[in-house]
Amino acid sequence: MTGMSIHTQAELEKLRVIGRIVRLALDRCAASVRAGITTRELDEIGARVLAEHGAESAPPKVYGFPGALCISVNDEAIHGIPGDRALVEGDLVKLDLVAEKDGYFADAALTVAVGAVSPRATALMRCAESAFHLAAKQARAGNRVYDIGRAVESETHRCGFRVLRELCGHGVGRTIHESPSVPNYHDSRFKTRLTEGLVITIEPILAESTRYGELQDDRWTIRTADGSLSAHYEHTIVITKGAPLLLTAA
Repeated sequence: MTGMSIHTQAELEKLRVIGRIVRLALDRCAASVRAGITTRELDEIGARVLAEHGAESAPPKVYGFPGALCISVNDEAIHGIPGDRALVEGDLVKLDLVAEKDGYFADAALTVAVGAVSPRATALMRCAESAFHLAAKQARAGNRVYDIGRAVESETHRCGFRVLRELCGHGVGRTIHESPSVPNYHDSRFKTRLTEGLVITIEPILAESTRYGELQDDRWTIRTADGSLSAHYEHTIVITKGAPLLLTAA
């Protein structure tokens, strides 16, 4: 599907509304992360926030995903299924939510530490976030998609980590995944020019020491190929002539 481009103030406001709801749900879940809570309990917290605001989780509707949030722990990079797993001190938890309200979609993710984590884990989380912010500086009208990927990859390598290359950002707005794809590495083939009003996600998905992920038997969860930790940070943004609008920011 062709990526959404905003043409009216009404469209922008509807995207702002769902963006704020996604942020609220993620923040509520993040505040509930602690040793002993299960990923299913976190999922239920997020789902309640969506229901309270008249929104719905998008992955169950669009893809049949068995949960409101994708909740991935440690070496699980993305699409972890909520369940009976209880979090323990030292875990890294990725909370990833796409939600829909009134036909508009927003997508965001963050990584949360359970209690005290290793310095390496802390550095990985910080790198995912700093890579996002550096990439966002390149996300302006006139630049190309590969400018975003180059910024993510450069910061990731500077921090001593790796980009999971098959996982990337994407257009969003009218459904979960639209064009263009937004890789987290520089590739001159991704030369689509960014235009004012285009709605995309930027989402560095990083691993300690591998570029590759492996799909698990549940057909959803992707783990790092070498079992190393992963981190994920994402916002839905709107391209402008200057700094992008972060729809899913606080």
